Amino acid sequence: MGYGLIDSDGRKAGYIASGCLKVTGNSLPDKLGLIFRELSELMQAYQPQQLAIENVFMHRNADSALKLGQARGAAICAAVNYALPVAEYAPREIKLAVVGKGGADKTQVQHMVRVLLNLNETPQADAADALAIALCHSYQQEALERVAGTTGMAGGRLR
Repeated sequence: MGYGLIDSDGRKAGYIASGCLKVTGNSLPDKLGLIFRELSELMQAYQPQQLAIENVFMHRNADSALKLGQARGAAICAAVNYALPVAEYAPREIKLAVVGKGGADKTQVQHMVRVLLNLNETPQADAADALAIALCHSYQQEALERVAGTTGMAGGRLR
């Protein structure tokens, strides 16, 4: 499971941290508990203001989708435990926001994340996906703030 943290004003994003959680354990509850604990530690260390996560999508394997949904649930519970608002995005929406096409492959996402965040190295695929979700969310937040700015908000920023 990848994670990515950025600092963004919606127009410019800076890299903070990223990586992958190595989810191990003998049972599903052990694995879900590990996800909850590891993400809780990251939230305590970095004090994020929001969490963005990918929606579950059904592909070919229903069992995999169910397990992914449970892992997402553990991540969302960790965010709720820290009183963080949670936003969810479809994989196609994330790729469209970061690469410019919803059908982009993992290498294209990795490349664009590296370029957009001015990274020296290409992040591992799961970490790049997490950073792409963070970038997508920052773009969405900026767009919402711009729309709010057109309705009379001072300076285009939500206050």
